[in-house]
Order: sequence, then structure tokens, then C-alpha cells
Amino acid sequence: MKDDFGGYYFKAQSGEKALAVIAAYHRSKGKESCSVQLISDDGVWSASYPAGAYHKTRKGFRLRLGDNKFTERGMELNIDREGLKVSGRLRFGSFTPIRYDIMGPFCAVPFMECRHTVVSMKHRVDGCITINGERYEFRNGVGYIEGDRGRSFPKVYSWTQCCFEGGSVMLSVADIPIGPVSFTGIIGVVMLGETEHRIATYLGARPVGIKGGKITVRQGKTTLTAQLIEKHARPLAAPVLGSMERTIHESASCRARYKLVRDGEVLLDIKSGNASFEYEYPD
Repeated sequence: MKDDFGGYYFKAQSGEKALAVIAAYHRSKGKESCSVQLISDDGVWSASYPAGAYHKTRKGFRLRLGDNKFTERGMELNIDREGLKVSGRLRFGSFTPIRYDIMGPFCAVPFMECRHTVVSMKHRVDGCITINGERYEFRNGVGYIEGDRGRSFPKVYSWTQCCFEGGSVMLSVADIPIGPVSFTGIIGVVMLGETEHRIATYLGARPVGIKGGKITVRQGKTTLTAQLIEKHARPLAAPVLGSMERTIHESASCRARYKLVRDGEVLLDIKSGNASFEYEYPD
């Protein structure tokens, strides 16, 4: 059994309320386990499951982990543990997929440390999840879904996502090791209405600056900047060679600014209090 991990990240937001749910499996040193992590501005919660509790269909999008179910139509959570009781259901509207694999040609490169998948850049969310008596209600809210699989999260990286009126943005910048060398890999999408603006290493994107929570990348005449303004970071478990022994920090709902400029024209310039941000770069 190889050391690896895989899972999906589900985000739902409505007004100033946001909730992220991570369903994953992890295998390390011949041992397998599964987990569900939940993160909001109020806290972080986690429930572990035995090997074999994670089931994902190869066709369509259907995932089950214990009594928790995730499909294209929504998610249903049922967790009853000492100190953690979670229940409820969210309904999803139609997904907004991207045109092709976010990894581009890198999806065919073997031995990559981590591979990314974007399932839906934006969709409607309705319903309610209760965590230890606290209700998280979503009425005409919005959601985002992505996946990761591989051996480990990058040693240094930043990831951010935000849904806003008329669109959605996702950007990930990370140190990518390939054998004895490494490079700064970039994948990102800005959806503005029906138009997809993709920023990626395989399209010529390069980092301009990564410092102090501000990330600027350039691709030809296009520049995208994501800046963490005010964080509300919470600790999450992340994989190292399949074992969930690393602690990263995510702000599930924080203030951030996004700016997209193409050939001198400002296509997007917003500040949002509904951004999600992980910034694992030393400053």
C-alpha cells in the first residue's frame, strides 16, 4: 500500500456565514484512515473514520464517508461523537465546471507531490447544518468544490478562493518538487459571468511577488493579485506522505482583495469578506 491521500473540499457561504467541509482518506506506512474536517469562523472540528469508510464513484460525483454523503445534488452530514454532533443537509444547484483539467498537461506528469481538481467554481447552496447546536443556514447561498490527491501538501504554498456577485476566483501558488529540482507552480481561474480567465504555469504564468500575504502572478499581458487583508486562521490537519501530521492554517471567511488586469484594462477589482485563504509562506 503506497503512502497517499485524496479528498474533496466543499465550501458554502451565505452573507457573512461560511462553512467548509473536507472529506478525505489517508494512507501511510501500511495504515489507512479517513476523516471529515469542518471549519468556520467559530472553530474547527474533526471526526476520524476507519479504513474503507471512504467510497467515491468513478463515474459522476458521488462520495460517501461513514454516514456522510456528497453528490452533485448536495451533501448530508451525520456525525455523532463525544464532543461533536453534526447533522443537516445542503442542496446544490447546477455546478459551474472549468473548461478542462486545472492541471493542464501536468495531469500526465508522474510522481507529482499533489494534484488538484476543480469540481465547481460556483453553484447555489440552500439548507442548514448544525454543529454542536450552532446552526449554519444557507438561503440562496453559493458554494465551491475542489479536490486534491497525492502524497503530501507542498512544503510552501498559498491557496485562496472567493465567490462574489457575478463570478468566482481560485488561485494556488506552490513550490513544486520534480526530482532534485523544484519550481513555483501556479494554477488559477477567474470566472466572470460566462468567461473563464485561466492563469497557469503551463500557459506561461510566473510569480511576480509573494510576500506578506500578497500574491501577484503574471501571464503575458495579464496580472492577477490576491491579497490577504484580515485573516481568521484556524488550524487544519494536512498530509505528509499520506499521514495527517502537518498543521496548516486556513481562514474560511476573511477579508481579501482580488485584482485582475489584462492589457491595461481592469477586469476585476474587489474586496470581499467572504474569502478563504491559506498562506503557508514564510515572511
